[in-house]
Amino acid sequence: MTVRFDEVSVGTTLPPQTIPLQRADLVRYAGASGDFNPIHWDERTAKAVGLPDIIAHGMLTMAVAVRVVTDWVGDPGAVLDYKVRFSKPVVIGPDAPTQLEVSGVVRAMDPSDRTAEIQLTAAVPGHATVLTKARVRVRLAS
Repeated sequence: MTVRFDEVSVGTTLPPQTIPLQRADLVRYAGASGDFNPIHWDERTAKAVGLPDIIAHGMLTMAVAVRVVTDWVGDPGAVLDYKVRFSKPVVIGPDAPTQLEVSGVVRAMDPSDRTAEIQLTAAVPGHATVLTKARVRVRLAS
């Protein structure tokens, strides 16, 4: 699906997604990224530094959250800029996957370059918003 600039307006909501994250995802991400910090895979280490359990990598959280935008716009190459602040870690327990709920809304549009700014919200239900000031700028089709 390709989203056209003329089909979008400020306030347009993107289809939300719930993304399950589990410990195996963190191990795979560590291997792909080279980030083997033990707070992402060793429960004892995570708890020793004051975390409630192991936590997802921040960049992994960012990557899965932006899928809401790339799936909506239809082209990952349409992302021009992506910025977030990490407000809380995504804690991954030993049993069931942690559900990351991500939604987005168009906050601004620029007709001069046919771009839209999307505000993302990413949270673990019942716990915390994990990304704040999450903004994605995308170029939309003509």
